Amino acid sequence: MSEVLFPSYSILLVDDEAGWLRSLGIILERSAGINNIVKCLDSRLVMDILDEENIGIILLDLTMPHVSGEELLPLIIEEHPDIPVIILSGMNQLETAIRCMRLGAFDYFVKTDEEDRIVTGVLRTIKMLNLQRENIEMSSQFLSDKLNCPEVFSEIITRDPAMLAIFRYLELVTKSNQPILLTGESGVGKELFARAIHACGKGSGPLVSVNVAGLDDAIFADTLFGHVKGAYTGANEMRKGLVEKASGGTLFLDEIGDLSHVSQLKLLRLLQEGEYIQIGRAHV
Repeated sequence: MSEVLFPSYSILLVDDEAGWLRSLGIILERSAGINNIVKCLDSRLVMDILDEENIGIILLDLTMPHVSGEELLPLIIEEHPDIPVIILSGMNQLETAIRCMRLGAFDYFVKTDEEDRIVTGVLRTIKMLNLQRENIEMSSQFLSDKLNCPEVFSEIITRDPAMLAIFRYLELVTKSNQPILLTGESGVGKELFARAIHACGKGSGPLVSVNVAGLDDAIFADTLFGHVKGAYTGANEMRKGLVEKASGGTLFLDEIGDLSHVSQLKLLRLLQEGEYIQIGRAHV
């Protein structure tokens, strides 16, 4: 089975120190699962690599023989303006940082910075680039009058142009991994749209639907997040929550407006941070 690469494009690491390149690659993969990496020890090869490889982000050292990072930066910005460049310098010099940012660098870090800070900066750049690409794709496809997967909307009978525009919009947003909010009064067909979103998204997991109206805080947490063995009286074995059961698919939560404030805060943490805690499991 082939390894899944993250991100979908390569991240180019440029530095003349082999040890630092190896260390940085390990840090990115261990801390953030970033494994789609191209390494370059010779700065003279950078422009050729950019022409030949699918490079999305560059981490560029400043002080290198042959061609310095400061010389490379304007060349990259001119010929590949869509590729963000993160400068990694061995020196903590404010003037150099300002100069690089004025030349077009996306971010600037010192090599001695904490690992978490560098990794967070790379992840932030990945997120920004992904959003840019999604927006460009959505803008171009939204101008089309055709649906890519009209069969998923077969249960919704309509010829209303406004409704067909909503169908096209849903096709676009399903390509994102961001949460989708469906609003409307009871009975308008929100679950039909949830099914269409799931089918159009073509995820490998199932569609898991649950009506959360009337669930108190304990039952809500147990239903969504599950519990570990011994979490409470009667919890004789570990139970997976619906979030885990829907992994790779779609979790449809109906009537979230009826949840208590405590449960809504737990749901907000799940949506914003992608984190939850099973009942009975210590938060490390």
